[in-house]
Amino acid sequence: MNSYWNSYAGAFAPGVLTGWLSAFIFPLAAWSLFWMGMALWKAARNGSKPWFIVLLLIHTLGILDILYYFVFSKTGKSKK
Repeated sequence: MNSYWNSYAGAFAPGVLTGWLSAFIFPLAAWSLFWMGMALWKAARNGSKPWFIVLLLIHTLGILDILYYFVFSKTGKSKK
């Protein structure tokens, strides 16, 4: 049993996944954070509380945030 575990444990060691996984996770996190911030800012400026709550609670790698920013927020102009 011990040799069985040792043969598969090496594939899931933290050092093995750190390099290539961080190459995907950090850019995706930055992308999502940027678009979430932009959409939340615009929703707050437009006074759209329902959209603000939805955008705050649902994380979709920026897809919903981008849609709100460019499509759904056209009904209320942002005050600059």
